[in-house]
Amino acid sequence: MNLVTQVFALIAALTHVVVGILERFCYDRPAVRRFLTTSTADAPEVTLWRSGVAVYNILLGLGLVAAVVALRTGDTTVGRTLVVYLCAFLIVSALVFAASFPRLWRGALGQGLPPAVALVAALW
Repeated sequence: MNLVTQVFALIAALTHVVVGILERFCYDRPAVRRFLTTSTADAPEVTLWRSGVAVYNILLGLGLVAAVVALRTGDTTVGRTLVVYLCAFLIVSALVFAASFPRLWRGALGQGLPPAVALVAALW
């Protein structure tokens, strides 16, 4: 896979790991809540949900890191498979997120644009 694909896969990975860490470990800070949801309001009743989503985000990001490592170390079948699957997963998730919460379109764009660029670049 070309360098553009790998770079944008790593950007997507970094985005998801950072957001996952913020969701899981820093959500008690109003500035983090505003960044993630555009509101400083807290909803303690969704802590379980938020924690699960945070772990998913971190693991998806780490999966893309593993994909790029596989590509760079010569295991191209594994690397390509992971990049295509995980990028497609993130793009569909971003579309569902944007459709479900239109006011959070910037977050959906941040979630979906890097893997979309990676996937398109992979086709070239």
